[in-house]
Amino acid sequence: MAIEGKSDIGAGRIRLGMVGGGRDAFIGGVHRIASRIDDHFELVAGCFSSTPEKSQASGADFGMDPKRVYDDFTAMAKREARVKGGIQAVAIVTPNHLHFPVAREFLKRGIHVICDKPLTSTLKDAKKLVKAVEASDAQFILTHNYTGYPMMRQAREMIASGELGEVRLVQVEYAQDWLSEDLETTGQKQAGWRTDPEKSGAGGSTGDIGTHAFNLASFVSGLTLEALSADLQTFVEGRRVDDNGHVMMRFEGGARGILWCSQVAPGNENGLRLRIYGTKGGLEWAQEDPNYLWHTPLGEPKRLLTRGGAGTGAAAARMSRIPPGHPEGYLEGFANIYAEAALAIRASDSGVPLPPEVVFPDIKDGLLGVAFVDACVRSSARNAAWVSLAL
Repeated sequence: MAIEGKSDIGAGRIRLGMVGGGRDAFIGGVHRIASRIDDHFELVAGCFSSTPEKSQASGADFGMDPKRVYDDFTAMAKREARVKGGIQAVAIVTPNHLHFPVAREFLKRGIHVICDKPLTSTLKDAKKLVKAVEASDAQFILTHNYTGYPMMRQAREMIASGELGEVRLVQVEYAQDWLSEDLETTGQKQAGWRTDPEKSGAGGSTGDIGTHAFNLASFVSGLTLEALSADLQTFVEGRRVDDNGHVMMRFEGGARGILWCSQVAPGNENGLRLRIYGTKGGLEWAQEDPNYLWHTPLGEPKRLLTRGGAGTGAAAARMSRIPPGHPEGYLEGFANIYAEAALAIRASDSGVPLPPEVVFPDIKDGLLGVAFVDACVRSSARNAAWVSLAL
């Protein structure tokens, strides 16, 4: 991997546990793959399901020692914290409503947490989790994986160095079509919990993919949201959460933004797109073609920057593994977050400073994401009134 210096802090694989992500769970498989791409982690324990039978069966699928496969996450946290060779970190890949209680059990025992997004299903729980992280010596990493894409690091670096001048406009969209029909009543597991407000939270598309769009726009632009106006819709009859949302955003300093998230847009599979315009030029990027970043200096022809090609800098190079022309994408972006997490965990355990170039979404980013969803729901309920984040 091109992320140099990763072996300079600590040694050996980090012993990893997992809560959730059992057999047939898509995101669990993604986390397991991502954790092993750079060989920083080894999965040694887990509570993979809410049912003991499925947890044990999943552990068997993954080649786990049955004694390290648990029936519930509390028992896992207690035993792993005291057993010789217990886990150093845990990956939380459950539905949203379980993120807080699971993370709390491991944090209070000093076990590092790598948590899937969004941070929690409610703003109340998000604020409680912030306090739990502050009270713990453990690291907390949130897997907004798109921040790990090389060309998103390139864009962030360009904006921070002033190549776009003063940022004026941010346009971000995340469009899918998989919930265009009433899929949740067919028994499809992913649709079932993602459209259940008791498990996903009050936001549907806003919580599931809108948080990704908001996080990425903030990460790349460096802007801080001041207020938003949201118009959320539920187009599929009987659905209890939004499946489409239009959000206008005002940033500190005067920049303006527009965010569209939808899971009922036929023809869109995973259409995450970002455009940022400043006084000196603009940038355009699409997740489905992630190795390309379009840069248009004001008054000059549009330029195509490629991952590993001429014109890209150190930030993008750190996130790249293979030569130019070979596609890198979703799994590698996820792995980059795990690689950064490994650096943070080893630095923390070794008591040494973390290199300044190491960047990953943390508890503050998680709180902002949940506060964003909360503000969208509040604004839409008030006929798209302008509201601030309730931080």
